[in-house]
Amino acid sequence: MTSTLTTGERADLLETLAKHRFFLRHTVRGLTDEQAADHPTVSALSLGGLIKHVANTEAAWARFIVGGAELMETGAIPWDEQHRMLPGETLAGLLDSYEEVARKTDELVATLPDLDASHPLPVAPWFEAGKTWSARRVLLHLIAETSQHAGHADILRESIDGAKSMG
Repeated sequence: MTSTLTTGERADLLETLAKHRFFLRHTVRGLTDEQAADHPTVSALSLGGLIKHVANTEAAWARFIVGGAELMETGAIPWDEQHRMLPGETLAGLLDSYEEVARKTDELVATLPDLDASHPLPVAPWFEAGKTWSARRVLLHLIAETSQHAGHADILRESIDGAKSMG
């Protein structure tokens, strides 16, 4: 939730991120854990896995904002585990974790001294070598990532029971 003290660009960024988080969470309304763990298309994606992945990704990028690529990698869950629900995980638990990540990100954005503060990106084939991202750029990336996965979630949900997030 955006702080009442957050205004201008920060408020716009947080409001947009909150809107796309809402669409993603809305997509899983009323599902059982079994439905959330199901992958109803040829993809291995599940709705619970998407919630888990987006939460993990947002938390990692928040760590990047604070301390760069090295801090980003601390606490990350293995790639093959972050896209699916593991035994014992529940949709409610994943949603609670996502809500906590969102709260911490919003608090970070509201209190950052400077959205222009930048760090070099991690070394990875999908990042341009030597490139840096500012906190602002990271937030724009999180908005795009959340929005993209909300669209994936909408397709998965419609495949499960015909429900649509919008329409």
